[in-house]
Amino acid sequence: MAEVLVVASKIKKLIKEKGDCNTSSSTMEALSERLHKLIEKGIENAKADGRKTVMDRDIPNLGI
Repeated sequence: MAEVLVVASKIKKLIKEKGDCNTSSSTMEALSERLHKLIEKGIENAKADGRKTVMDRDIPNLGI
């Protein structure tokens, strides 16, 4: 498993406040895995554009 990139307490709090739901232990892993993929794609996009700086436009839009 890759390094966890999310703050668990903040994620749990948001889920509780927005949906009055509990959070399973695997949620942080799933979110971190998806973030890793988004970051990797952002790096690819920046390099393809000849930059060493990842910008917001490099991160894929998930249609959210």
